[in-house]
Amino acid sequence: MILESVLLALAFLLSFFTLMRFFSRASSETPTKNEKSGEVGWEKLDELLDTLSALQDQGVSYSGLVSKEEFGKAVLEAACRLMNCERGSIMLWEENGGHLRIVAAIPETGKAQTLFLKPGEGIAGEAFSKAQTIFIEDPSVDPRYLSAQNHTHPFLSMPLLIQSKPIGVLNLHATGNAAPFKDHNAKFLKILASEAAITFHNLELFERLETFYLEMVKTLARAVDSKDHYTHEHSDRANARAKRLAKALDLDPTYTRYVEYAALLHDIGKIGIDESILNKPGKLTAEEYEEMKKHPLIGHQILAPVKFLGPVAQMVLHHQEWYDGRGYPNGLKGEKIPLGSRIVAVIDAWDAMTSDRPYRKALGREKAISELQKGSGTQFDPVVVEAFLKIEVEENASLPRSS
Repeated sequence: MILESVLLALAFLLSFFTLMRFFSRASSETPTKNEKSGEVGWEKLDELLDTLSALQDQGVSYSGLVSKEEFGKAVLEAACRLMNCERGSIMLWEENGGHLRIVAAIPETGKAQTLFLKPGEGIAGEAFSKAQTIFIEDPSVDPRYLSAQNHTHPFLSMPLLIQSKPIGVLNLHATGNAAPFKDHNAKFLKILASEAAITFHNLELFERLETFYLEMVKTLARAVDSKDHYTHEHSDRANARAKRLAKALDLDPTYTRYVEYAALLHDIGKIGIDESILNKPGKLTAEEYEEMKKHPLIGHQILAPVKFLGPVAQMVLHHQEWYDGRGYPNGLKGEKIPLGSRIVAVIDAWDAMTSDRPYRKALGREKAISELQKGSGTQFDPVVVEAFLKIEVEENASLPRSS
């Protein structure tokens, strides 16, 4: 990722100096005639630099926290501001589907995605396949333009290129008082599209790396489940419950994803605990219990080196803390315990109580509810317990009853 950032910075500087040469040449050739347009150009340059700086900060500094859709929306809004347009879209190539898919649109329709273009299909598909910008004065009379609406405003489709290879297209309609897609305006837009393409590419690389690491740690989590015969598929159940609970607590999508990962991976540290302790049918000795208490720290050591799992590693480290401060490993109390850890603690306890353990059979549902309520405010966060039990009651009520 460091190399990608360096390349992005170099591309940014190259674009800047190219633009400077463009203005310098235009000014020296016709200084009097273009004086007014030159002022407009410098204003556009200033706006473009501010825009590129903001997009770089959003797309690169926060890689892994911003989605393609979020970044696409930011790029499209910037392009519309720069060109004074009121309508446009960004489409990205999806290898699996073999088509271009809209990731951002202005105005937003709020409808399900229905337009998927193959290479060469429609104006956007042709711009993508040829890796060339296509401009048409009146889309309504061009058979290549595919839309249910009869747009008559000038239309431009510009490919997003990485080393001459297209990864998507930027589409704009010159509605209202939009500036024409020519001269320095087109150069501005090309620079914006070039920088956006690099960041989209970075996000794609990050997603692939994230997927690789996640699949790796999922494999480890399942290895732990198979090691502890009584917790088979425990991590998958915890992950599913975490998703529902995070939604009930109205957590933002990024944090929800971290909570899901933490629920999936919270016991990964048990891979470093002896199986004789994990599967002991009787009560653990004091020494064995101290050994078992190491699993959150081991889990943290496994996950922390993976950058995008940093917040998850903290949740895993503290998922055995108690709300009243009597837990481990650090004796954190109340809201000093990460919220994700407090969520995982409730989910983990519920799954432990409702599953067979080496030392006892599963508790009944009513008994498990009673135990959670009893631990509310001492072992567990009361707000999390209340939200969890509300979900549990609603889901239980929706289950079909046998005769």
